[in-house]
Amino acid sequence: MGHHTFDADRADKLEDAQRRYRFLSAEELLWALSPDGAETVADLGSGTGFYTDDVAPAVDQVYAVDIQDAMHDYYREKGVPENVDLVTNGIDDLPLDTDSLDAAFSTMTYHEFATEQALCEISRVLRSQGTFVIVDWAASGSGNHGPPVDERYSATETASTLRQHGFTVEFEAVRPETFLITATAEIS
Repeated sequence: MGHHTFDADRADKLEDAQRRYRFLSAEELLWALSPDGAETVADLGSGTGFYTDDVAPAVDQVYAVDIQDAMHDYYREKGVPENVDLVTNGIDDLPLDTDSLDAAFSTMTYHEFATEQALCEISRVLRSQGTFVIVDWAASGSGNHGPPVDERYSATETASTLRQHGFTVEFEAVRPETFLITATAEIS
């Protein structure tokens, strides 16, 4: 798999609402997260904060995690909500306390960080019964959008990997180009 990052020089493309919402609407993401307003969540691979901005009004605190400081620079210029903390870091070594998150989500970035170490870190920082939402480019897709097909995972493969890391898969949907999985962390 590729495990590369999105080119920060093309960050403007990540702000194209018509294109982004074609593959995942704000409403669908919020449905999958099901926030009640008091949660602490992390956007894993937050980029320019496009989806972070959709989630921030519905929760108490969001950690916008991205490995590229250039993406956070873009987000700063755009304007970061008060309840969003920018974290410039990889997913495989999160600077967050154990059991500190109620939820985490990844929108079109799972294929960039899907490693054993990253999944162990996500398991570590999520509270028992915490929610993990993944929406990513499907291996069954055409490849006309998103990364090349050979850099993608299938929903079945992703769900199996999550189960191996102590998650219970609650919901799984495969669409023409993407898949959505909602899982909960194992009870400690």
